[in-house]
Amino acid sequence: MELRFYLDPETGLPHIQGHGVTEAEVEQVLDKPGEDRAGRDGPRVAIGQTRAGRYLRVIYVPDPTPNSAFVITAFDLAGKPLAAYRRRRNRKHPG
Repeated sequence: MELRFYLDPETGLPHIQGHGVTEAEVEQVLDKPGEDRAGRDGPRVAIGQTRAGRYLRVIYVPDPTPNSAFVITAFDLAGKPLAAYRRRRNRKHPG
């Protein structure tokens, strides 16, 4: 997947790095999201697990070009949101 990242105006680096997330982790989640739904005001929200087992929420906008996206931000999914995600996944895939 071809990804572009929102750059933090203060650092010039991808905004995700401020959350300790790498471009590779974002790509792993977007390649195989556990959930991918419409967010508020246009962006999409993908939730998934990296190969290393980290759960992330990725906020992005699909590009008009197939198989490409503009990533706004990504951060760890933890606490109650993570528990809710796991419950939803268990209902979809029992056993």
